[in-house]
Amino acid sequence: MLKIGDFSRLSKVTIKALRYYEKEGLLIPGHVDIFNGYRYYESGQLLDVARIISLKQAGLSIDEIKRVILNGESLNELLQAKKTELKEIIAGHNRELSKINYLLEVSDMKEEIFEKNVPACHIYYKDGVLNDFGEMSEFITGSGRECLELNPNIKCVQPDYCYVNYLDKEYKEKDIRVRYAQAVIKGDKPFKESDVIKFADIPETKCICIYHKGSYDTLGKSYAKILKYIEDNNFEITDYPRECYIDGIWNKENTEDWLTEIEVPIK
Repeated sequence: MLKIGDFSRLSKVTIKALRYYEKEGLLIPGHVDIFNGYRYYESGQLLDVARIISLKQAGLSIDEIKRVILNGESLNELLQAKKTELKEIIAGHNRELSKINYLLEVSDMKEEIFEKNVPACHIYYKDGVLNDFGEMSEFITGSGRECLELNPNIKCVQPDYCYVNYLDKEYKEKDIRVRYAQAVIKGDKPFKESDVIKFADIPETKCICIYHKGSYDTLGKSYAKILKYIEDNNFEITDYPRECYIDGIWNKENTEDWLTEIEVPIK
């Protein structure tokens, strides 16, 4: 049998760690002298301590190792769970690295890409077809008037949240299919709908976002940046992008002061 010091040298494990493994029930000495308390180990226990070290290096905690060695829990299932956890951590670090690279490359920090969870909300919405983009403003205000006629007591959420979806599968300048949505405070009773005004509950949504400053004619540049970011980070787009008009022709005379937030739902 090996004294604890010899066993420590052969196993490359400190005496303090060996005593800790003993306390946790993972590695019990083969013999303990009842008179002086000296601990002795069998040479075969070198394999046992090597297994403990190997599992620790794989990222398992002492509690997890005990579940495997003492309780007979499936090592394969624990390792698969640890593998999934590590993949998620690596993916998170890769996103952070991509964000760092993006920030190093961009010269205009006003167009910074960020992630956020858009809270769940209750919306009214209207779908329609615009002859051209010049009809957008009237379509939005007209939707509000139609909804208010049906539901005079309806109230918008504060802070205000509304957006436009483009429903065509390609960019179009004529006959543009759009949806306008406005978040409202949900009442005790269902709101009245019509052939064109509908209501829906929208779940909390994870989005990649960018603020676009300037004319709508240059929105394509911001879309290109945000879509590249999504592709670089292997995100999956789950729904139509949302254009949220924060400042525009209704409150800013200069197009350079118009502010639009693009939100792209992802997972």
